[in-house]
Amino acid sequence: MKPFQQLLLAPVALGLLSPLAASAGEISPSQRAEISTYMDQQNIDSFKAWEAQNQVTSVNQFSDVKPTDWAFQALSNLVERYGCVAGYPDGTFKGRQAMTRYEAAALLNACLDRITEVTDELKRLMDEFEKELAVLRGRVDGLEAKVGELEATQFSTTTKLQGDAVFVIGANSFGGDQVNPNTAAFLPFGANPNSALAPSTNQNAPVNAFPNNNRRNWGGTVFNYDLRLNFLTSFTGKDLLYTRLRSGNFNNSPFGGQPYNLMALDRAFSPTGGADVVNIDRLYYRFPIGRDFTALVGARARNTEFLAVTPWFYNGGILDVFTLHGAPGTYNKATGSTFGLMWKQNVKKGKPFFAISTAYVAPRGDNGNPNQGGLLTERSGGTWTTQAGIAGKQWRFAFAWSYVQCGTNFRRGTQFAQPGVDCTNINNNFLGSENFGNSASYTNNFATTLAWQPKKSGWIPSINLGWGYNALTQPQLNPLTQAVRIGGTTVNVPTGFDRVPTFSQSTNRAASQSWSVGLQWSDAFMKGNALGMAVGQPVFATSLRNGETPQDGNYAWEWWYRFQVTDNISVTPALFYLSRPNGQFTTVGQSSSVLGGLIQTQFKF
Repeated sequence: MKPFQQLLLAPVALGLLSPLAASAGEISPSQRAEISTYMDQQNIDSFKAWEAQNQVTSVNQFSDVKPTDWAFQALSNLVERYGCVAGYPDGTFKGRQAMTRYEAAALLNACLDRITEVTDELKRLMDEFEKELAVLRGRVDGLEAKVGELEATQFSTTTKLQGDAVFVIGANSFGGDQVNPNTAAFLPFGANPNSALAPSTNQNAPVNAFPNNNRRNWGGTVFNYDLRLNFLTSFTGKDLLYTRLRSGNFNNSPFGGQPYNLMALDRAFSPTGGADVVNIDRLYYRFPIGRDFTALVGARARNTEFLAVTPWFYNGGILDVFTLHGAPGTYNKATGSTFGLMWKQNVKKGKPFFAISTAYVAPRGDNGNPNQGGLLTERSGGTWTTQAGIAGKQWRFAFAWSYVQCGTNFRRGTQFAQPGVDCTNINNNFLGSENFGNSASYTNNFATTLAWQPKKSGWIPSINLGWGYNALTQPQLNPLTQAVRIGGTTVNVPTGFDRVPTFSQSTNRAASQSWSVGLQWSDAFMKGNALGMAVGQPVFATSLRNGETPQDGNYAWEWWYRFQVTDNISVTPALFYLSRPNGQFTTVGQSSSVLGGLIQTQFKF
């Protein structure tokens, strides 16, 4: 018998000797079918794992076998003399369960090569199980042939390919008297608010084109796609080289964030170079350091993919803003040159654990001009995100802080809350420079998240809460001061302002906040399906530098239901509503809103 046949058949003989004359009262049908399932699946790794974990060398390893059992001596001989006995993973033998003829033949076949003397009794057994032995040997030979075929045709021994395609078809209805999506004009992100690009009033705002209040106008129906091809490569079994090719055609789609950035979907890729162009979307290497640490380094990675604790259980969101855990400033999905380090408490599986992660991302880290980019420079557009959290099976709590340089926005918020600062003519103070006269526009962002899910699916959903606070520093807009001696003490006394923006300018922001609540029901109405809804306020200004009261409130809602058609295909109809997405740029006394509807179909392969 071939060595592989011994490896394959030995674990199958879990029942072994005593079942030939005993009942099946102690084992459930699912347990009894376990061995046959392994054979049917033809899973070599499972066979190897069973053989390695369950092979015994002494009868005393079985917790349910006693010296007083009638077959104790026979079992002891098989274990210690021939070594062809395996038990169950829990350390039991289950000697009172019934055995099929195939299982009995498997036991006999597993021991044949270890028995040198063929007795008359053994010959009779071989004749009795001749047909079953032939079937088992045929299965093994067929399995070995399939393994050889797979090894000959696989494209790599270290890499696995995963595919994911998403189709989106839908439309949006624009309401109020503020917005016309066909003539909307915006100040480009990062442009100088005093430049010719800026509208004379209500910067960043779409122009007013609706003469009648509360009028709704439907945009055109669109059909878009987002395709990902993921290559997962491991050289040691514990590391990961992750490569993602991605393409899509959301460049001119309303679901790509036109005319409002809050309309963007989570799965809405706009390739660099135009629609349908394939981009390298991810390229990084993740590897363990010792027992408790993991490091990441890559030319293209994302800060939200290297977090100590995944903040929410809400994982079916449609709008991108509801994938940011209520804090688009902190979890801004910054993508670029990255390095990070994570520590995770080593506990038993299923036990609560504490973890900390930190990651630096430079979106312009590939640019060698220090006036335009680079790593750890004032022009990197960098984000440094640090998170500490604790998580159990049913709950998660995390606190995060991120330092974000000029040129990297809050990901999702009102048009007023998005950047409108000329980053090319200012320094960013990233390395602690004291040259405050030229430094400007960086943020310290904070996030707190709490999530809980029930043990079993039912009427009670998972509950996910998130809140974010963003402090914007623009020293060139801060009060100018001079040192004055008062009572023997030197203090800085304000002497005026270098430049105070008008009320309508987005550069006037000093602080902003955000929050979200997400509810998700698993196995909703049918096993495998899911239902979800979320509500919140994306980033909106809460403090202005000139002391005026902000008028930047907004809300976002989404509702969706995911039909799991097969293991690889799902269909998700969804609705979302945005109130006042223009934020403070909305003209006083007027309104704007967006109602969107879509069907998203996902294929995994």
